[in-house]
Amino acid sequence: MCLLVLLLFGGPRLISIVWYVVDQARWNVTFDGILIPILGFLFLPWTMVMYVLVGPTLENMEWVLLGLGFLADALAWGGGAWKGRERGYGFNTQG
Repeated sequence: MCLLVLLLFGGPRLISIVWYVVDQARWNVTFDGILIPILGFLFLPWTMVMYVLVGPTLENMEWVLLGLGFLADALAWGGGAWKGRERGYGFNTQG
């Protein structure tokens, strides 16, 4: 379970760092500045990796890949809240 959590949160960030070091030209074509990649790195890493993969020209099936990246981010963020609710973390309202 811990390995899965590490891959969900750390995997795309590690991919982004390695990909940036190896292929800076692709990143420069995809992004104009530095703000969007930093925000993507922090909040939507799978979406950012998919966006770099499909490039700045999104057509047809590339939108599906970008959507899958966003879905992976949503599941990574929302899955932790769902599991926390199942475990009963938080305030006890039953006295």
